[in-house]
Amino acid sequence: MPPDASQPNVHRQVVDQLGRLIVGGSLAPGDALPSEELLAGQLVVSRSALREAMKALGAKGLIESRQKTGARVRERRFWHQLDADVLGWRFATMPTQAFIAELVEMREIIEPAAAAAAAKKRDRDQLAAIAAAYQAMAAAGDRDAWAKADAEFHSAVLNAANNELMSSLFNVIATALHGFFLLSARASDDFKYSLPHHFNVYDAIRKRSAPQARMAMQKMVDDSRRHLQHTGGVA
Repeated sequence: MPPDASQPNVHRQVVDQLGRLIVGGSLAPGDALPSEELLAGQLVVSRSALREAMKALGAKGLIESRQKTGARVRERRFWHQLDADVLGWRFATMPTQAFIAELVEMREIIEPAAAAAAAKKRDRDQLAAIAAAYQAMAAAGDRDAWAKADAEFHSAVLNAANNELMSSLFNVIATALHGFFLLSARASDDFKYSLPHHFNVYDAIRKRSAPQARMAMQKMVDDSRRHLQHTGGVA
């Protein structure tokens, strides 16, 4: 019996373990991976499970395999940076100042425009979803619950913009943003400090005021940047 036959999630585990090593820098671009036989032994998995994991990592742009030289870690410019796993590994293994700054910059580009679009195009159910997420934030008893509700609030705003491309992009970065919101909450003595900003966004969308919604969301993102700068969480 192969060593991993009793582990239904072995493929996922191997992908996650190797992905973290690569994205976290333990395996650097240009580094050669051990031989298939040696690596399978180190990870205590079958060679077939390892091959499947290597294919998945190759599809994410993290490694390349050649017949004579074996598998190597690719340069970062080839990584699929918006892949949900790659984003998750980056945040889990190296929430560096530069990465957090990139997330804030992405939010600055996307979210104010999304809030303005939501104010123009939201329907009653979408507004109710934003309100429900806001109420969940207000009722959150700990930082984990707050971060979950915070991510739901921003997802609801993006959904209310009624732009499928915009919503799809948010879904791609949702894992990293949830981590960002949790980091922000943990960096504050009062993790609900930004609740008034969220209300202002909700209220502007409720009133169908696109300029006000854009401004309120921009102020929220700016405040988030300043807060993390003050606490040492972002450059």
